[in-house]
Amino acid sequence: MRIIDMNWMQVESYLRSDDRCVLPIGSTEQHGYLSLGVDLILAERVAVEAAEPLGVPVFPVIPYGVAPYFAAFPGSVTLRAETLLAVVEDVLRSVRRAGFRRVLIVNGHGGNQPVAAKAGDMMIEYPDMSIKFHNWWNAPKTWARGLQIDSTGSHANWMENFPWTRLGNVAIPQQDKPAFDREMLKAAPPRQAREILGDGSFGGAYQKPDEDMEALWDAGVAETREQLEGPWPKL
Repeated sequence: MRIIDMNWMQVESYLRSDDRCVLPIGSTEQHGYLSLGVDLILAERVAVEAAEPLGVPVFPVIPYGVAPYFAAFPGSVTLRAETLLAVVEDVLRSVRRAGFRRVLIVNGHGGNQPVAAKAGDMMIEYPDMSIKFHNWWNAPKTWARGLQIDSTGSHANWMENFPWTRLGNVAIPQQDKPAFDREMLKAAPPRQAREILGDGSFGGAYQKPDEDMEALWDAGVAETREQLEGPWPKL
């Protein structure tokens, strides 16, 4: 359940019997022909669908992440790593103060990986907390399901093309996009990165049948729910 659908008294009542919560983190960045909000849409949706049957509250997604390589694409936003870590730290301090002790961070963007280290630091400072960091899209079972569909799953291609990340007024290319020099991309400043990427997709097929995407999504939700269910250490 979404915590924005609760009032503070309901949260206080919930905490008398459970101390779990979920914090999704995404990014606002170019995704080719798909929404700029792909990462935040997917992180929040998978978190909500995973938590809903368990009655665990999900906090609003943090919509911005670390994405300097897409800075030359209009609409993309990038935070400095220290900015994102400061925001996450403040949120975690706040939820602990409220009484939450077991926190599942559901991440939807690869550039946010430094948050995993911050979670570890927070557990040193607060040994009465357990914080899990979960990259929902490349967790083992979900990634394996994606490989069954196509081994080319990557940024802004079919692997992120769900009905809820598409734009209704935008046509998706039918042909596959050729591979590009990924090593050159890693070394390129933003303007050159845009030239290398062209439309922003990392190559391969732009779209797969919805039934394949539904199977992939179901795997992601189930694996995220498993993380929320446990095991959790005794605190």
